Amino acid sequence: MRRLMLALLLSALATTARGADKVTLMVGGIEKIIYLPAALGEQLGAFQEQDLDVEIRSEPVGIEAEDELLAGAVDGVVGFYDHAVDLQARGKFIESIVLFGLTPGEAELIPTRLVGEIRSPADFKGRTLGVTGLGSSTDFLTQYLAVKHGVPLRDISLLPVGAGDTFIAAMLDGRIDAGMTTEPTVSRLLKTGGAQILVDMRTPEATREALGGIYPSACLYVQSSWVRHHRDVAQRLVNAFVKTLRFIDTHNAAEIADRMPSEYFAGDKLSYIQALAEGKARFTPSGKMPGDGPPTVLAVLSGFSQNVRGKTIDLSKTYTNEFVNAAK
Repeated sequence: MRRLMLALLLSALATTARGADKVTLMVGGIEKIIYLPAALGEQLGAFQEQDLDVEIRSEPVGIEAEDELLAGAVDGVVGFYDHAVDLQARGKFIESIVLFGLTPGEAELIPTRLVGEIRSPADFKGRTLGVTGLGSSTDFLTQYLAVKHGVPLRDISLLPVGAGDTFIAAMLDGRIDAGMTTEPTVSRLLKTGGAQILVDMRTPEATREALGGIYPSACLYVQSSWVRHHRDVAQRLVNAFVKTLRFIDTHNAAEIADRMPSEYFAGDKLSYIQALAEGKARFTPSGKMPGDGPPTVLAVLSGFSQNVRGKTIDLSKTYTNEFVNAAK
């Protein structure tokens, strides 16, 4: 018993001397509910429990986070899985190691003043459409909706307007005729009567109707070369996120909101709770990538992107469930 206690003490001292492993993650808008596991995991202490010193940075749009990853400025990105497919078509390899969302968690909105004029994406011709950023997932999905409804990409204009206050301002002052955004921005506009939903992709059912299947979205993705050299750190990151996903699954929206900093509520905690409650089904409690998800993403991107269309994409290299399956 003495030898065992001594061994445990020495192990603990060694860990303290070594210090927690430093990991830098970037999130494409940490205040967005679709990326809740990143902020919540930090609040729950899930990273510290895994002996990780995680620095979380936030950029307004996901494409900027992707660029930081490829430049080697960060270790991983909390962003959309579809970037892994898009980048492979360009000869660059990243992969999702834990999935958060089964739907985009986004909606295409139109300002109330245009409700009678824009009845579906088929009415996008000649319109200016708001996206968070060019090359972002909102950009991808906006282009897909236009092409799917018979509107050539040359007949639309895409304007990057960010999310939150900047998106709301662009919609209300007439700079965009429609736009795609996430929660809590969607609920903020609906509550004030400034906009209505044209296409909803916040729930699994609505996503299947809009895109033809489940659309894996928010995840933690890293460069494939990083995974090969940091397997232990990758496993501990996944452990932390799986714990966080299980917390989301087993607690109601109000309990989750109570763990979050007040600045995430944009001054309206009740609306935040309502939006989270209505969209909780988008989060997967296991963190596993469903087998039928990646083909839907590939089909969507192939529907409009000259970069992806006709390319041979090995979907098995865009994600792994290895770490999720081994998560403690």
